[in-house]
Amino acid sequence: MDAFQGLMSGFQVAFSLQGLLFVFIGVFVGTFIGMMPGLGPISAIAIMIPITYTMDPTVALVMMAGVYYGAIFGGSSSSILLNAPGVAGTVATSFDGYPMAQQGKAGKALAIAAIASFTGGTVSVILLMLFTPVLSAVAVSFGPAEYFALMFMGLTAIASLSDGSTIKAFISATLGFIVVTIGIDSQTGTSRFTFGNANLLEGIDFLVIALGLFALAEVCTLVLNRKDDSMNNNKDLGSLRISKQDLKEMSGPMTRQSFLGFIIGVLPGAGATIASFIAYITEKKIAKNPDEFGKGSVKGLAAPETANNAATSGAFVPLLSLGIPGSGTTAVLLGAFLVLGVQPGPLLIQDRPEIFWGIIASMYVGNIFLLVLNLPLIPYIAKVLRIPRPLLISLVIIFSLIGVYAISFNTFDLYLLVAFGVIGFLMRMFSFPPAPFILAFILGGMMEQALRQTLTISNGSFGIFLDKPIALTLIIVSVITMLVPLFTKKKKANVEKNIDESV
Repeated sequence: MDAFQGLMSGFQVAFSLQGLLFVFIGVFVGTFIGMMPGLGPISAIAIMIPITYTMDPTVALVMMAGVYYGAIFGGSSSSILLNAPGVAGTVATSFDGYPMAQQGKAGKALAIAAIASFTGGTVSVILLMLFTPVLSAVAVSFGPAEYFALMFMGLTAIASLSDGSTIKAFISATLGFIVVTIGIDSQTGTSRFTFGNANLLEGIDFLVIALGLFALAEVCTLVLNRKDDSMNNNKDLGSLRISKQDLKEMSGPMTRQSFLGFIIGVLPGAGATIASFIAYITEKKIAKNPDEFGKGSVKGLAAPETANNAATSGAFVPLLSLGIPGSGTTAVLLGAFLVLGVQPGPLLIQDRPEIFWGIIASMYVGNIFLLVLNLPLIPYIAKVLRIPRPLLISLVIIFSLIGVYAISFNTFDLYLLVAFGVIGFLMRMFSFPPAPFILAFILGGMMEQALRQTLTISNGSFGIFLDKPIALTLIIVSVITMLVPLFTKKKKANVEKNIDESV
């Protein structure tokens, strides 16, 4: 009953004229920023912190929360239409969203993304309200050993991100591991693989790699195939109508990934990016026809879009209840809390209930605003497909360059962007999937840090993984997920051999 009363007081904040106005401003700005490749919610929130100095803390934090989940909601547009992820959390969206747009189903893809995002966001807000105290305790129970086991489990599914050679998928992942080691070693302070170049001391930013491997690689493909008429078939918006069959296919992934995405978002350091990848991999593994993924699958689009939006709400659990940021964006939000004189943590719900429940209630309202705002705009958003190809290619290049330069204001990153664009194009030419590269890059740094911390705690003994029930369970699941596909492929090969012999 206390939670219900608190939520009602939160709705009083959210439904006030001022609350509605600033929730709308937050989600509108977030959606717009999410569509722009490179301009993610972290930059937007950082810019807004000085603007909110004189504002009421409750209203200011409600608005900045709206920017956060609004950017994740809107980031799907550039991923679907241009294969240029607006934010890191929408990389997996491009795997099936962009192929749908190429098939003349851009309107349908955007509609599926909007509905899946709304579902994931709404379900996760309900879970946030009900289970914040319990899940905060679960998040605290995850130590370095558990985090390493969780990341290891994610890596075992690398083969699932490839429709072709498993060896090529693992080679791609190995390259991702190599790239993530570039920079200063966080534990020893020594430089690694920088070759004496001071620009590489801080490592390579994720956005440089994502935009290079996806956006610029796509630009190279379009330029080289400019005389191919088949490349022009993606200019049609297509119908926004979603059939009953599509809704049936979406329902399973949206239900499962709303919960899974929220739980992953709760874990400090995980966030929407990892949630979207794990959601995509999970759905592909359990699908009856996994070969459809990567070719415009409804499930392949709905799963990551549901999970990344669910994870944004999950990231508020450790922030609000423990004062621990659950993602890079909530780390900036933590700074905003402190600047506004609000201390998030166990006492927030008692000392400042209007802020705690106001943020949660505003998410209900914000998700409705996002759905109402985005669905009518789909025909206008999709008009980007009608832009002449030379102009479209130029815009993708310009937005990619601006997005990368806006992060570091370093021209060296622009050279890296071009280099990864060439690498991405060569990977396409020789059928090396880029997704394992991205996943290994995301998980590699966190895995290394978690393993080092684990071995420090155990004085170098790997036996600590046997003493931790959660870590041991995750490792066992990882081994099973690696072995089952091998036996399945072998059995499939034997069946096909027997069929050929009988014929």
